[in-house]
Amino acid sequence: MKKSILLFLSSFIVFQTLAQTDANMGIIPVPVAIKKTSGTFQLDKTVALISNESANAKTADLLNAFIVTKGGFALRETKTVTSGQKSIILTSAGAEKLPVEGYTIQISANQIKVVGKDAGLFYAIQSLMQLMPDKKNDKITIQTVEIKDYPRFKYRGMHLDVSRHFFPVSFVKQYIDVLATYKINTFHWHLTDDQGWRIEIKKYPKLTSIGAKRSGTIVGNYPGTGGTDNTVHDGFYTQDEVKQVVAYAAAKYINVLPEIEMPGHASAAIAAYPELSAFPDRDTWIGEKAPWSGERKGKQVQQTWGVFDDVFVPTDNTFKFLENVLDEVMVLFPSKYIHIGGDECPKEYWKQSPFCQQFIKDNNLKDEHGLQSYFIQRIEKYVNTKGRSIIGWDEILEGGLAPNATVMSWRGEAGGIEAAKQNHDVIMTPGSMGLYFDHKASASPDEPLTISGLGNGFSNFQKVYNYDPVPKELTAEQQKHIIGVQANVWTEYMETPAKVEYMVFPKILSLAEIAWSQLDRKDFKNFTEERVPLHLAKLDQTNTNYWVPVPIGQPEKVVNGENFSIELKAPIIGAKIFYTLNNYRPSENATEYTNAIKINVPEGQKKILKTIVITPSGKRSVVSETTFNNGAVELKK
Repeated sequence: MKKSILLFLSSFIVFQTLAQTDANMGIIPVPVAIKKTSGTFQLDKTVALISNESANAKTADLLNAFIVTKGGFALRETKTVTSGQKSIILTSAGAEKLPVEGYTIQISANQIKVVGKDAGLFYAIQSLMQLMPDKKNDKITIQTVEIKDYPRFKYRGMHLDVSRHFFPVSFVKQYIDVLATYKINTFHWHLTDDQGWRIEIKKYPKLTSIGAKRSGTIVGNYPGTGGTDNTVHDGFYTQDEVKQVVAYAAAKYINVLPEIEMPGHASAAIAAYPELSAFPDRDTWIGEKAPWSGERKGKQVQQTWGVFDDVFVPTDNTFKFLENVLDEVMVLFPSKYIHIGGDECPKEYWKQSPFCQQFIKDNNLKDEHGLQSYFIQRIEKYVNTKGRSIIGWDEILEGGLAPNATVMSWRGEAGGIEAAKQNHDVIMTPGSMGLYFDHKASASPDEPLTISGLGNGFSNFQKVYNYDPVPKELTAEQQKHIIGVQANVWTEYMETPAKVEYMVFPKILSLAEIAWSQLDRKDFKNFTEERVPLHLAKLDQTNTNYWVPVPIGQPEKVVNGENFSIELKAPIIGAKIFYTLNNYRPSENATEYTNAIKINVPEGQKKILKTIVITPSGKRSVVSETTFNNGAVELKK
């Protein structure tokens, strides 16, 4: 997210006309209760800002800084207010009666009163900023309203993989800014994998001098046929930089959850320290399992994607290595949880290894799955001795679940359901439900290259919005173990911040709502036709990249019949829709949509409607097609 996204976050523009007509007043995620009243509050430089609690000082400063940017004036901060003085009051008094992270906002003609404590007050300010329209005549006119709000889930997560492609600290901070805006309280930082080790560990300097560098990156679609680009890709975060990020996130009430992968996805660590492998002298295939592979160069940081057989060997040396690594990690990250991966661990090297086979017998383990369970449980016990708990992907269920582990269910919901039935806490993050944001948004050939070419399904903001993280198969008591939901951003095909932006927006708006808002407050029509168009219009005024939705109201791919009247709506305020019926790709030179499109299809023929959305900044949607068929050769629906 380029420098411009900071403008988006500090200049949260809300269009007054929409805010007045939208029942939810443009707020994402939608609050528990909103009651609009008759009247307005005129915010100008005469308004006093009152915040008497020292714990709220930074939040008060945040609001005042926003008003300076929005209105061109700063509010006078005082301890008291004279009779009749218009004021904004920030207070924690009464917050003890609210749910955790909850808040209230009461706006009358003379006063804005915001009640909340710590994160609750911070989230209240995020909502208040969304309520503020542009300045007009040196004033910001705000609708009077009463809002009560608190989150549905205590864990609301957003992930970023920096192993496949490294991103600088400046970008990570901007990513955190977006999470804070939408009340997402956990940043899952995926720091190690086969393609790069990205965190400084002082006891093991080769992890970054060797493990943070790969000599090339796969070209084109996985598994690829074009070799690698032979360009070094490297980068890692120093411990001082990690501390900066953790502190920056904490100031925005975001917990940073570090992930150190084990026992699989360990190629980068093994390249640095080959003795961590069951076969230290066995070379790594460059481009392993790809048809163009064949060159061996010793232990290497992997240059292609996928799952690799060379995993950690369960020796005392390996466990001591991992304990030492985790010791340094836990000093840097105050998070209650430490993510240890546990996913996609091939068993082939363990099967081939005489040491591993003897280890299985000596420890009365059933098989290699039992060995994985032993591995995870041993690490969990160590982490527990430090007062922390582990989180792992749902493969940690294999061979028996570690006693105090929390499960991230990514391979559908089955792992999460099973873990909840075993009374383990669960975070839902199934790729099949759209929560893998690295998957493309549609089948259009206009979509960029993504990992979802593997047949993992699509991820768009509509699909994400329609997901309920609490499986109905669970009893009411078991449902209590579903503590939250998370979206993941794997960066195999995200080489730049702009590509990450494109894949994240507007899906993150849907994530925010399913993570925060109560189930009975979800409103798909209001979300997609009122609030998303508003937030994307704000985003469009920056240089931030994002996926432009297709027109609202365009029918499915194939519709049968003779006469049609197609009514469309722009998915972004201020955007235009252009269309063709002559089978040519539309552009700004095509017919602009202004009124319902009348389509007559003669018997035995078909017509194809192609549309494109072009935003005020010039961004374009993919071309969307609908075939209207009146008895022509049957088309596959």
